[in-house]
Amino acid sequence: MTAVPTHRLIDAKVPRYTSYPTAPHFHDGVTSRTVAGWIDALAVDEAISLYLHIPFCDRLCWFCACHTKQTLRYGPVSDYLATLHREIALLGRHLSGRGIVRAIHLGGGSPTMIRPDDLQSLFERLHSNLTIAADASVSIEIDPNDMDEARLDALARVGTTRASLGIQDFDPRVQKAINREQSFEATHDVVDGLRARGVGSVNLDLLYGLPFQSVATLGKTIDLSLSLRPDRVAIFGYAHVPWFKKHQTMIDEAALPGPDLRLEQAQRAATLIREAGYQPIGIDHFALPTDSLAVAARAGRLTRNFQGYTDDPCETLIGLGPSSISRFREGYAQNIPSTGEYGRSIEAGDLAIVRGLSLSEEDRLRGWVIERLMCDFGFSTTAMRSMFGERAEPVLLEAAMLAQVSPDFVADDGGFSIKPESRLFARSIAAQFDSYLNLDKARHSAAI
Repeated sequence: MTAVPTHRLIDAKVPRYTSYPTAPHFHDGVTSRTVAGWIDALAVDEAISLYLHIPFCDRLCWFCACHTKQTLRYGPVSDYLATLHREIALLGRHLSGRGIVRAIHLGGGSPTMIRPDDLQSLFERLHSNLTIAADASVSIEIDPNDMDEARLDALARVGTTRASLGIQDFDPRVQKAINREQSFEATHDVVDGLRARGVGSVNLDLLYGLPFQSVATLGKTIDLSLSLRPDRVAIFGYAHVPWFKKHQTMIDEAALPGPDLRLEQAQRAATLIREAGYQPIGIDHFALPTDSLAVAARAGRLTRNFQGYTDDPCETLIGLGPSSISRFREGYAQNIPSTGEYGRSIEAGDLAIVRGLSLSEEDRLRGWVIERLMCDFGFSTTAMRSMFGERAEPVLLEAAMLAQVSPDFVADDGGFSIKPESRLFARSIAAQFDSYLNLDKARHSAAI
């Protein structure tokens, strides 16, 4: 094993590790029939998380790498929701009363494009086809520019417990460069409106590494954001992947900060947020010490899924909508990305699975190591041997070899850990345990 020197980790290109193995290694050997078998194997009281994908926006932000499309007409959204209703009913038939939904997350795209009555109908469909726990968490991603009083009221009616507001940056020049103009005042009003309606947790999403962004302008954005006293803050590095998302070609690459400036921005942002009393969570999240995410991190219960860091304990996550990814004990499965093809599959009464991956025992072992490095910045030798027995030994040997040659990764009492000053590079260090990475033909974004 050859360690990567710290100064080279700044510009390393590695996966984000929201799953292991990562999505480029999914294949068409996992089918709708495969997933039907996985659903059949769920216990009657299986805890389930649901992810509902809304693949539409009324404007296309040029920085975005999500699976979405722009529409100024509501007709396509309405038609899509009818298909999503049918997929929910189809899932209900497959579950046949098994499973208890304990978490619901709406992402996109812009879920807040949905009209209030249609949001209500969507949740009525969920409750009529699935068993939803009375205390299930309900989270939704919000574009503040979509919001009005009726939509805020609708979020309260469906039981929203957490709202995540996209901000990115408040600087007008940066906003124009990424086609995301959004005032602080509008954002402030939405946060106030959510809290007035009893939404208990508010998260703000920010980005560094954007065009024309400087350490100073990012600092001003953070100051404004923290004045809203969010419960959580996530600050991600902008992933410039124009080969994957063609609309990113609208961004002037000459205006993007280089690796050293990106690192400076990330470090300055982390300092400002910590100084405001927030606990660091993994590499890019922060939470007030009383927030459930911070509590989970302190207790060693922090995990990662396709939405990033989470305190959601559900092992089973079922994704609905085009491109959504599901996670079962047996493996991963992804829905057809094309909205039209996805719709035709659902209309035919077929789960819209296009690809996936069945997990091997080594996948589970390496996935556990990578998740612990991403969440806890280290792992216990005792815990690893307890969970995986003799299969742990070859990977522990790899860890020992890495610790001998790496300036960032060390052996300590009872296990291995990433040095505190190197934790921003956790993705690159975790990649050292990725047995698929050298086989990966996909291109990845910068680690910092």
